[in-house]
Amino acid sequence: MKAAVITFPGSNCDRDLAVAFEAAGAEVTRVWHKDAALPEGIDIVGIPGGFSFGDYLRCGAIAAHSPIAKAVIKHAERGGYVLGVCNGFQVLVETGLLPGVLMRNAGLKFICKPVELRVTTTDSAFTRGYSLGDTAVIPVAHHDGNYQADPETLLRLSGEDRVAFRYAQNINGSMDSIAGILSENRRVLGLMPHPERAISAEHGGTDGMAMFDGLMGALALT
Repeated sequence: MKAAVITFPGSNCDRDLAVAFEAAGAEVTRVWHKDAALPEGIDIVGIPGGFSFGDYLRCGAIAAHSPIAKAVIKHAERGGYVLGVCNGFQVLVETGLLPGVLMRNAGLKFICKPVELRVTTTDSAFTRGYSLGDTAVIPVAHHDGNYQADPETLLRLSGEDRVAFRYAQNINGSMDSIAGILSENRRVLGLMPHPERAISAEHGGTDGMAMFDGLMGALALT
């Protein structure tokens, strides 16, 4: 598996995401936001957490117009995989690759702690390493993780089995307790919690590693 991890000004989880991909056996290339193209042969693009461009305007809004964003969109449109974590999820909704919007947390406070997630579908490369209904403990660190969408979009996400993860206890006001969603072709995942921070017992848990191992397994079959 060949992975590209994008870095924007203000990204602070890009190294963590690269380490997680490498731990699963991927060959990782780091890509700067001003690059106009992705490296050849990339299987998956990782958009990391952080505060791209200081979260000015809306979280992820400026990053979504960086030169590399066009290449990421083209990669997704031709069936490539994309994983957006935290700020990366915000970037994905700003590019239009995923529906909805991420708003200020309902409690108006930054939330930073491990949380329980429920795996609500295993029908994706990102979730195939889990069992349906599994509980995974994954850290969160966000101020604007409150997922919102119109009723029609919420019905479509649920009806098409595109909600990948839900919070076991709603921590931020997200509609339908949504923590992560999939694109229509199931190859783009936006996720607020940080699986790359849960790949080592030394860091407090390994529940995130199933995502990266599952990705590796899925891509080996393609």
